[in-house]
Amino acid sequence: MSFDPDIVDGRTRRSERSRQAIVQALFDLLGEGIPVPTAQQVADRAGVGIRSVFRHFSDMETLYAAVDKNVRGLVRSVFGDPIEGAIEKRAAALIAERASAYERLRPYIRASQRQRWNSPFVEAKLGRVSREMRENLLTWLPELETSRATVREGVELATSPEAWDQLRSEQGLGQKRARAVVEKTVLALLSAG
Repeated sequence: MSFDPDIVDGRTRRSERSRQAIVQALFDLLGEGIPVPTAQQVADRAGVGIRSVFRHFSDMETLYAAVDKNVRGLVRSVFGDPIEGAIEKRAAALIAERASAYERLRPYIRASQRQRWNSPFVEAKLGRVSREMRENLLTWLPELETSRATVREGVELATSPEAWDQLRSEQGLGQKRARAVVEKTVLALLSAG
């Protein structure tokens, strides 16, 4: 039997296309607000059999890890660099940026919160994201480094995705009103020093 590299390359390309379709399917399902898609839903969306899902990914945990690259790309596209100016101006710009980002990331944030208790990967990921958000907050508002811990922690809470989701989902506020609430809260905390 002879070895034909074109056949192997074709199989490899098809396999990689299937793998990417599976990752994209989960990313899309999460983005559509389905917080815990089943493997069957992923397979149906990707146009592959369920066996293909588990041929490429040993379990849903490894599939979530693969989807993380897509989510990180989306995160990078919505978070910018800090601006200069008075603390009130920087705080308002930070809140505007986070509000916009949280709106775009909302279905992924909600899915992560729901999955965190069942997924060691998601739990660890949320811990890393929380640390990164804290570091980002301090680049926008370095004054918080020397503020009382309660002020720093309060600003971190007020600008968190969980607080945003509470305002938008549970309290039913529109984006503009939710943003005003966060801004007023942060400015009050900052003035308390």
